[in-house]
Amino acid sequence: MKRTIKTLALAGLLVAAGVGGVVYSGVVNVAADDPHYTLVHAFLAAARDRSIALRSRDIQVPPLQDAELIRAGAGNYAAMCAGCHLAPGMAATELSQALYPAPPNLSRQGVDGDPAAAFWVIRHGIKATGMPAWGKSMGDEHIWGLVAFLQQLPQLDADGYRQLVASSEGHQHGGGETPAHGHGAEVAEDEGHGHSEEHAH
Repeated sequence: MKRTIKTLALAGLLVAAGVGGVVYSGVVNVAADDPHYTLVHAFLAAARDRSIALRSRDIQVPPLQDAELIRAGAGNYAAMCAGCHLAPGMAATELSQALYPAPPNLSRQGVDGDPAAAFWVIRHGIKATGMPAWGKSMGDEHIWGLVAFLQQLPQLDADGYRQLVASSEGHQHGGGETPAHGHGAEVAEDEGHGHSEEHAH
């Protein structure tokens, strides 16, 4: 038994040393334009999905068909989300193309599955993906507004989206708006923010 424990301990040390050597060597490329290997991507996706499912399973989903709730979500989506997740009739943006993993195009997908999971993701964000934890500045009521809006988004065309955003009160989420944060519905009107050669960086 003691020999087995010693063998396992030695094996553990060797594995740890090997992992440490790989990390220290710098061979792991952390560049956002170098995608993960297939197995690494599958592992991270599975870990993400199971983590979200576990932590969102007890969230009580309120009624999400209220027109006012959906309108409020539309205004916040245009201000806070469309730059990465796009909108009907909107071309890819610099952010949506440059982030890795690429943010999903929610104008086509909407809420994929459980609204409770969508609420959890919006509220808490996801590490190392560019997805912010909006719960730090956004009240739960306004997060549910986003979830309610996302359920409707794939059914909207460009005109319907713009009309819904225009009918909202714009960017308001009851917990931290600042003047610098108010980029409003014009995000959706931009049709993708041109990437022509005269666009100096």
